[in-house]
Amino acid sequence: MTTFQPPADRTGRQLTWSHKVSAFFFRHPRLRIALLLVLPGMWLGLVYLGSLLALVLQSFYRLDEFSGTIDKTITLDTWRSLFTGVVRDTVVRTMLMAAAVTVTCAAIALPIGYFMARVATARAKAALYVAVLMPLWASYIVRVYSWRQILAAEGVIPWVADRLHLTWLLDGVLGLPSVGGPDLVSSMAGQFLVFVYIWLPYMILPVQAALERVPKSFLDASADLGARPATTFRRVTWPLAIPGIVAGSIFTFSLTLGDYIIPTLVGASKPSIGLSIYQFQGVAGNLPLAAAYTMIPISIMAVYLLVARRMGAFEAL
Repeated sequence: MTTFQPPADRTGRQLTWSHKVSAFFFRHPRLRIALLLVLPGMWLGLVYLGSLLALVLQSFYRLDEFSGTIDKTITLDTWRSLFTGVVRDTVVRTMLMAAAVTVTCAAIALPIGYFMARVATARAKAALYVAVLMPLWASYIVRVYSWRQILAAEGVIPWVADRLHLTWLLDGVLGLPSVGGPDLVSSMAGQFLVFVYIWLPYMILPVQAALERVPKSFLDASADLGARPATTFRRVTWPLAIPGIVAGSIFTFSLTLGDYIIPTLVGASKPSIGLSIYQFQGVAGNLPLAAAYTMIPISIMAVYLLVARRMGAFEAL
């Protein structure tokens, strides 16, 4: 009786089943790619896009105010409730805060990123990487609560202002309309400081990466042509750093736009987009209105991402 012998290749070596499967997929690269993408595609299509479609569908329901239950009759009543002055003020206030945080983070990140990319030694660069990333190792809630203690009336910032005889400056900031308050922890100025601290690492790293990719030959050529350092920065470094700044702004702007924890713990009692969605869904139990409200930041970020893509931000991520 003869035993089964696996097929052999051209050299006479016996092929195992694993070799046969590998050879089959090597001859059919499209099938190989399709099988590799099937699970991520199912996750993206079913879990992510499916939940997003369910959210959109929820926005066409409405909350029955008498019974407190959700009426699943398709209607535009929930969407009409968004076109009010209160919602408009909330959206404008949140967008202004997100824009201010983004601009400030960019202004701080640019010199730090430039130093890391062009000046720092390898050891100093490693130390700066650790310093930038170290705040991310701590819990988000812990960092926000720590800033509550720093901004409180008996906290570090008022104490330093008193020792430096700058209490008049702090009082002037707290006295500004729409910005100040009784103290920093209950003012929009304090909320702004916390946002900048929390999201700054997400701006520094893309800016540093963009500046790292600027060829040194460009800077040398500019100097050889007689350009001063300021001119070289304005004509060469800055245009090439813009994609990195825009890439970082995607994080700082979107995260500020949707955050609800910081506005809950720090700042004046003025709702933001994220806090409003949280209150509608969790406190008021009005899931249709929360779903419709969610479409506002999604629409804003969709336009923002289109602009960022045209500016080459995705290549800097």
